[in-house]
Amino acid sequence: MIDDMSTETVVETTWRQLLEHHPDARRGGSPGAIEAASAEPRLRQLFPFLSHGCLTFHRNTDYPWSNDLPFIACTTPYKVSAALVVVHLPHDCGPAIESPWPEPSSAPS
Repeated sequence: MIDDMSTETVVETTWRQLLEHHPDARRGGSPGAIEAASAEPRLRQLFPFLSHGCLTFHRNTDYPWSNDLPFIACTTPYKVSAALVVVHLPHDCGPAIESPWPEPSSAPS
């Protein structure tokens, strides 16, 4: 059997680990929110990050984060509305880059 995990991007690995509850994955958030977000193709191409009870999405994979995208607050009771996050993504929001977010003067336009 070929190990397809060796060809995963950082974004793909992070999503897989969150969905599989991998020991190296960040803890917190809601499994339902993670599953709903991962089912949305535009969110699945972004870097997911769990912190302070929120599932955030970033255009890059290393600190400092882009911090300019909508997020899901994983509180209970909750209603997962990943589609609402998707419709509020900027039109130029493409796959996450594997690097820190550029300084404001050199950020992609």
